[in-house]
Amino acid sequence: MGEFKSIELMYAHRVLHPKLVALVACYDEDGIPNAMTAAWISPVSISPPLIVVSIAPKRYTYELIKKAKVFSVNIPPFELMNKVHQVGTISGRDVKNKLKKIGLTVIKGRKLNVPIIKECIAFLECKLWRDVPAGDHNLVIGEIVDAYAKNGIFDKMYNIDKVSLLYHLGGNNYTTLKTEVHQA
Repeated sequence: MGEFKSIELMYAHRVLHPKLVALVACYDEDGIPNAMTAAWISPVSISPPLIVVSIAPKRYTYELIKKAKVFSVNIPPFELMNKVHQVGTISGRDVKNKLKKIGLTVIKGRKLNVPIIKECIAFLECKLWRDVPAGDHNLVIGEIVDAYAKNGIFDKMYNIDKVSLLYHLGGNNYTTLKTEVHQA
């Protein structure tokens, strides 16, 4: 089978990349917003509207979602790549209000007590529906209770002439729908 190259199993998931990047956010017990970068996220049901985020239980954001039972999913444009990468590399356990430190603006959700990252372009407000262990991650399933986007960006699908979405390739490599690869 000389025409195929073996892939180490620890990188097998990357054959499914690039993946759209999202910022998953919730408040801590003191009302301070926290977020994590997530690419392992997907819709799983239309009725009811459910999404799944695969999160390692050791992540601070996972602990906060378990307590709060609500979270937001914020879709950043490509222009936020470096800030999004910082969100994913700084722990809210170590840096209180890391979003403010990184330079992101938080506003309150429209229906739930969740942080919305204003610089993003689309938003889902979710209540925790299920939390399912799956290997070294948990599948955090959220029921979408509100969904909205900035004007002119989304009408049943993204208008990619007006926005460049951010996709994760693996490690610190990102791309858009174009063919260039960008590193944070």
